[in-house]
Amino acid sequence: MSNEDSLLVTTRGTASSEIAPPPKLPTATGSSPTPSELTERVGFLNNRAQDLHSDTDDLHLDVIMQEWQSRSTDLVRQDMSTLLAQLADLGFAWRDIARLIGVSVPAVQKWRRGKAATGQSRFNAAAVLAACALIADHYLVKEIASWFEVPVVFGCPITAIDLYAAKKPQLVFRLATGNADPEQVLSVFDPDWRETYRSDFEVFESEDGGLAIRAKER
Repeated sequence: MSNEDSLLVTTRGTASSEIAPPPKLPTATGSSPTPSELTERVGFLNNRAQDLHSDTDDLHLDVIMQEWQSRSTDLVRQDMSTLLAQLADLGFAWRDIARLIGVSVPAVQKWRRGKAATGQSRFNAAAVLAACALIADHYLVKEIASWFEVPVVFGCPITAIDLYAAKKPQLVFRLATGNADPEQVLSVFDPDWRETYRSDFEVFESEDGGLAIRAKER
């Protein structure tokens, strides 16, 4: 997804098609269903529940992306130096601000001295600030900059900053909701992450109750 396309949103009309009731299964005796009939009925309900969960999850993300677009459009009215100052106040390092916007650190330093930024860069800065505000407001994330720096999965160096900088903000939002499996989020980002970041060491609880590191057994 390009910088210019990152905020374009397509929203579904409904979360799911009308849910059909489970089939009325015939019973062997005309009274209580057999175990086989119960298995079929519960299996049907389970499949429908999974479909509904997937549809509502997608709709939730669509709504988040719409709000992100709206907040970004509002914030882009501010000048670049103000946007940068607010990101710094959140606790982001300048190198991380540069990565999130998609520019070099010298470019950020130039804007801090009052040089003009391109419209796209200004919009990107507004989008980062909007994403932070949205996550903090809806998902009660405290110290948002620190949250962006936390590894998605323990033992793997990929963070929300990496996801966002790779132009995959939807993964950052899924992670923020708390409803997504972090390992599945990483698998979407990099299907080979387990092998790429495999470690020969593991963390374990020592005899004194603290955490320690040791080489994995072969």
